[in-house]
Amino acid sequence: MVSAAVGTMGCSSASTHRGEARNEPISAEDVVQSDANRMATLGMRDNIESLMRLADKLYRRNPAEWRKSGKPSREAALEDLQFAIRARLPPASLQGKRDIAALALALSPDFKGDRVNAFIYANADMLIVAHGDKTTFNLLDALDEQHIFNAARNIESAIWMLASRRTPTGQPLLLADEISERERNLSFEREFGKVIGRLDLLSEVLTEKYRRAAISYVQSMVGGQFLQFLPVR
Repeated sequence: MVSAAVGTMGCSSASTHRGEARNEPISAEDVVQSDANRMATLGMRDNIESLMRLADKLYRRNPAEWRKSGKPSREAALEDLQFAIRARLPPASLQGKRDIAALALALSPDFKGDRVNAFIYANADMLIVAHGDKTTFNLLDALDEQHIFNAARNIESAIWMLASRRTPTGQPLLLADEISERERNLSFEREFGKVIGRLDLLSEVLTEKYRRAAISYVQSMVGGQFLQFLPVR
């Protein structure tokens, strides 16, 4: 009986493997990065990857959107979006708008273009702007913790608008999370939650960084009077 139970546990644990923690080799870039710089760089990388996963999910639930882009397939539309984010080239449907102005337009009920493309691009652009228009960071870069915090709140507002607003015909702007008698799909909310969590953590780390620097300075001034060698003869 015990052996059977152990065997069952072994099979269960083997079937729940969900990947491994990332481990990257040391590079020359690491030498000019503080811990906060590295955290911001990894956070930005992961947030862009999360947005691309969201784009894929949204295209799957809203195939009419990628067809508006004129691309031959969903995969081609995703590749085009990823290139645009990396090159900082806003789609024509955003009318040259950037940052939160682009996000507001993408969430307008009257928007006619590929809303998935515009919505994800606008979120990515807003995040990059909040990080000082950069996606990688070194010792010369100064990140503003309030801007990072504000970006997290913008994501929250965007999620609420996406879920609550309707088109002029009464349809959701985009089909995303679904809760029904048949299905409970909250994958969009979870992925957006990851982005918000990373931003909030980075904001707190940046705030703590400056606080600890001030405390260390005071400690050095006060402690310096006591941490001196004393004569022994």
